[in-house]
Amino acid sequence: MAAASDLAFDPWDPAFLADPYPAYAELRAKGRVHYYEPTNQWLVPHHADVSALLRDRRLGRTYQHRYTHEDFGRTAPPAEHEPFHTLNDHGMLDLEPPDHTRIRRLVSKAFTPRTVEQLKPYVAKLAGELVDRLVAAGGGDLLADVAEPLPVAVIAEMLGIPESDRAPLRPWSADICGMYELNPPKDVAAKAVRASVEFSDYLRELIAERRKEPGDDLISGLIAAHDEGDRLTEQEMISTCVLLLNAGHEATVNATVNGWYALFRNPDQLAALRADHSLVPAAVEELMRYDTPLQLFERWVLDEIEIDGTTVPRGAEIAMLFGSANHDPEVFRNPEKLDLTREDNPHISFSAGIHYCIGAPLARIELAASMTALLEKAPALGLAAEPKRKPNFVIRGLEGLSVAV
Repeated sequence: MAAASDLAFDPWDPAFLADPYPAYAELRAKGRVHYYEPTNQWLVPHHADVSALLRDRRLGRTYQHRYTHEDFGRTAPPAEHEPFHTLNDHGMLDLEPPDHTRIRRLVSKAFTPRTVEQLKPYVAKLAGELVDRLVAAGGGDLLADVAEPLPVAVIAEMLGIPESDRAPLRPWSADICGMYELNPPKDVAAKAVRASVEFSDYLRELIAERRKEPGDDLISGLIAAHDEGDRLTEQEMISTCVLLLNAGHEATVNATVNGWYALFRNPDQLAALRADHSLVPAAVEELMRYDTPLQLFERWVLDEIEIDGTTVPRGAEIAMLFGSANHDPEVFRNPEKLDLTREDNPHISFSAGIHYCIGAPLARIELAASMTALLEKAPALGLAAEPKRKPNFVIRGLEGLSVAV
């Protein structure tokens, strides 16, 4: 195990944020687990360990189902952050069984393969319309013009959020997700709290409306399940809707722009894709591996574990480095090479275990639809200006992606 001072890992260094993958290679070479003092976390960089720990029930997304903050040796969050934590802590991503099992069972009915497959024509039509507008304008910002509006519209449609109400959804989502960065500063936390309050208030009103006038949307479905005896509190409904929206936005939006930026930097692979659109499904998987939208996923150590002879105590926090795991040469041949024909691609961008991304099938459809529409309608799509990377580490993305057609 290397000391923190010996590591090239620095999630606040612009050079690291521009390209963290060389630092990950160093982490993997120096061992299987590293204590990182600035964030008081244990970094796990290898694919085999990350994959195993995601399934290890000695770890949890929360500890409050078993311990108080004091029992666990942790300090309670500041009182002023309470609205964010109330919202976040009642979503299934931050719950453990039996609550996680109960909520996921209800929500998964909206994400069955059959249900998601039925969305394909709607997603393809919407992607085509967005790309048509981009082409008509001669280009624009791929992030703002295509990558963002597509998943926002799809998940909002599923939830039953009227079109007239959708403008604040993306800003709320972005502000809330700022809290997932390592040691977020006070202004970022304040924005997350404010967005949590505003988003929750909006959904509370929408749920009240759906109680009076149900539709065929997911919110109405959750209300009906509650009325039929499947217990789901109003807070759990609100938190579930926000989680679906946030996860649907962030992962798909960042996968789209990270992916196209990678293609522009690898013209041979882009040329191969343009020549053979049947590569799209494999391209979606490889691009998610190559520049992973979610670089780090955290777990609490509920019961002491050992990794390669190092004891990680109860109360510690494990930081599983998805970006590093997806570039592990023990699993991926030539991991630093973008290869759209890669056949064996067990990337973990959608996590694993009980918290495997429930929206993964929908994300794949959205990514394939926008990529196909761009290949067909903008075959000469190119980079118009070098993009600026967001100053974030955990959720990896770009400020925008200026393109010309």
